[in-house]
Amino acid sequence: MMMSKMSVLLGAVLLVLLCSQSGQTGEVGETSCSGCCDLLKELRELRETVSVLKRQTDEQKSTEQVAFGAALGPDGANINRGPFNTDTTLVYPNVFANAGNAYNPSTGMFTAPVKGVYYFSFSGHNHSSKPMGLSLMKNGQSMVIVYNHAAGARPETATNGMNLLLEKGDQVNVKLWANSWIQDNENMHSTFVGHLLFPLPDIIKP
Repeated sequence: MMMSKMSVLLGAVLLVLLCSQSGQTGEVGETSCSGCCDLLKELRELRETVSVLKRQTDEQKSTEQVAFGAALGPDGANINRGPFNTDTTLVYPNVFANAGNAYNPSTGMFTAPVKGVYYFSFSGHNHSSKPMGLSLMKNGQSMVIVYNHAAGARPETATNGMNLLLEKGDQVNVKLWANSWIQDNENMHSTFVGHLLFPLPDIIKP
């Protein structure tokens, strides 16, 4: 890397010297100097582009290992969430993995650390004396859902998943629908899982 930088600097110095010498030879020299200046401009633009690409590559390498998995219920506990009179963000505090720390177990929110394509899945368990409705949300908009109708008092589980294109900083979470409920126990039926499939480069802006 050091040799590469020195080569670029040396090339720039040689072009400047050539330009200054050519400037003393009259009209032909002025034409040569103009060409040298154009080369210097292109060299600067090339260096800026390489710098942007290197920064993006370093960023992607530092964030390419992103994966999490969490459950609604803590170990050994039976819990109910809902019904509430408004849609409610579910918080999954029992974290099995959180590579990259993109999932926040205090808020239930996943924040994309890098632009890319991500896969998410979510599941819910309940007793069907009441319905259960869940939405996978991206920046406050519902992407896909699961729904269990009220159908007596038997246990029901539903699951869904989807690939999502996310920009850096986009947020994904699961919401429990108003007037529905969700349950979990030591078997960890109700989960929220996601991981980065592959990063995508941003538009190059020197």
